Amino acid sequence: MSGDEQEMNVMRRLDDVAGALSDLGDVLARDEDIGRVLQRSVGQVVAAIPGADMASVTVLRDGVAETIASTSERVWAIDADQYAAGDGPCLEAARTSAIIRVGVQAAHERWPAFASSALTAGVASYLSAPLSLDDEFVGSLNLYSEQAHGFGDLDEKLLQLYVTAAAATIASARRYAQARAAAENLRLALDSRALIDQATGVLMAIRGLDAERAFQEMARESQNTNTKLRDIAARIVKAVTE
Repeated sequence: MSGDEQEMNVMRRLDDVAGALSDLGDVLARDEDIGRVLQRSVGQVVAAIPGADMASVTVLRDGVAETIASTSERVWAIDADQYAAGDGPCLEAARTSAIIRVGVQAAHERWPAFASSALTAGVASYLSAPLSLDDEFVGSLNLYSEQAHGFGDLDEKLLQLYVTAAAATIASARRYAQARAAAENLRLALDSRALIDQATGVLMAIRGLDAERAFQEMARESQNTNTKLRDIAARIVKAVTE
């Protein structure tokens, strides 16, 4: 391959990764479910990196690993054997924040459970990059190739680029979603407070109670009937406005 052809190949593959990231941004704008987003991402990275035949995402929660997205059922068995053994390339990538690139044959002595499962599934080489979204989400994005030399230096750099940008995009979207949820919860709390204050005023006027006694009566009814205080207040206000 000539120098010009190599440069065109690199540019084309960079364009594929950039396109995948742009598409991921569009998905995030429509869907906030992290599972569905990551499922979309594994499909994207297989399409963008030629050597990848399959992909998965490993996540560590309280030291326990699980696969939460994959492009093939074959991947689940490979990952599950790593988790059962407590060691393997995807776990090492997640724990050490280092990219792991390895041929399955060469990995046999180091990770026998992984190597045996991978060979059984027809996998010959492997590439994994750490994927960290926040303190609660630490894991790895894992690529599997059926070729003995399925991944090279360029694939490693492209995966690193994709994971870094995707993690930043997803984390930003999650922070926005959390902020929006917090704002909505605050709005609901303020609405509830206003309704409870109205109901308190109604009881004060109708029954000649002070504010503390009126609130206590609503709270007692809420507890005795296992009904939300806001619903008790809404019923009182409705009774005098209809």
